[in-house]
Amino acid sequence: MTDLSSLFHTHTAERQRTTAEALAETGFDALVISSGKVYTHFADDQDAPFHPVPHFAHWCPMAGPHHLLVIRPDQRPRLIRYAPEDFWYEQLPLGNPFWAGEFDIEEVGTVEDAWKRLGTLARAAYIGNETDRAEAANLELNPAGLTARLDWHRTNKSAYEVQCIEEATVLAARGHLAARAAFLAGASELEIHHAYIQAVGIVDHEMPYGSIVALNEKGATLHYEGKRTLKNGFVMLIDAGAQVRGYAADITRTVAAPHCDSRFADLVDDMVKLELQLCDLVKPGLPYGDLHHQGHLAIAGLLKDHGILKADPDEAVEKGLSRPFFPHGLGHHLGIQVHDVAGRQGAPDGTMAPPPPQHPTLRTTRTIDAGQVFTVEPGLYFIPMLLRPFRENEHKGRFDWKLIDELTPCGGIRIEDNLLVTAGGHRNLTRPHLPN
Repeated sequence: MTDLSSLFHTHTAERQRTTAEALAETGFDALVISSGKVYTHFADDQDAPFHPVPHFAHWCPMAGPHHLLVIRPDQRPRLIRYAPEDFWYEQLPLGNPFWAGEFDIEEVGTVEDAWKRLGTLARAAYIGNETDRAEAANLELNPAGLTARLDWHRTNKSAYEVQCIEEATVLAARGHLAARAAFLAGASELEIHHAYIQAVGIVDHEMPYGSIVALNEKGATLHYEGKRTLKNGFVMLIDAGAQVRGYAADITRTVAAPHCDSRFADLVDDMVKLELQLCDLVKPGLPYGDLHHQGHLAIAGLLKDHGILKADPDEAVEKGLSRPFFPHGLGHHLGIQVHDVAGRQGAPDGTMAPPPPQHPTLRTTRTIDAGQVFTVEPGLYFIPMLLRPFRENEHKGRFDWKLIDELTPCGGIRIEDNLLVTAGGHRNLTRPHLPN
């Protein structure tokens, strides 16, 4: 059985080390992080689902707004827990969670008392969205240099963080299997979504992001949010995850029904193999941009093999012929945030490493390093608006437009796994729980 207390102790010790280093490098003696305040919709009394400040979640998995964490080098972190007495909303007792022993915990009943407990802090920084209170406490608000260094250290995951992501993967895999069964039984997008959340055992706002359940042509809308009642689709693209203690799994699968156009079903099968081949390339020292480039070459080769493009892979990528079929980046860092931070940072101080002009949507430009967790998610889509310019330009003869038009109603394909980079290569966190 996993000893979460031990994993979390090691995790917080590393947080202490990297935070002390970042404070020293930026001239601060202390750091205050709040879990954040809720967002209330404009001219309304309804709140949006609460998401904690990610840097707070990196230190502590305690749910809820207005908690404060005070970090000083060589001192145990103070955790000021906001615990109001309330009959409108359920207030759960803290109990004795596995993480509590890492903090000196104080409880207060009001937000005002939480901030009073801070006392006077000299040369202190603040990270969070309660900036009016932090400013009144004479804290420096969200300093860029400090935040960048903390973002950088979030990229390499501790064993505790990997454990959380793997537990989330188990839940997400359960949902994907239920969704696939519902789709093959003829369910609608809405019914498939319901099958997913029921299998995971959550309600919608507990998902790390809104599920994408797209039948047929809707699979070509990359962030499709609809939930149509159309039944008996011939292809399903589902991008859905789960989260445990604030850490997310992010998985995509594409499934062809028996009555799907066999040419598109063959594309799906080959994309599954292609995605695994790209995963096999992952190892420390490889720039993620090079992995993305290999993805374009592989997809260009697949398009040629299936008669969709009439160009060799190198030429197709050089001339941008693969880009309308694969318009997004190959993946992104994963953790507390689904699109986790520092993917385009070139150094801890916040120096940026922008994506190359030919791949502007690439979210990750870092060199792959042991401890990173990121997604590998190649896609192949038939998107009319992206293909339209090629119908009339100098490359129009390189496309089989009749075949493209016949496959466009099938939408698109995306296969996505989550990988942990190890010293000798990688470990696929997804496939043990969702083999196909």
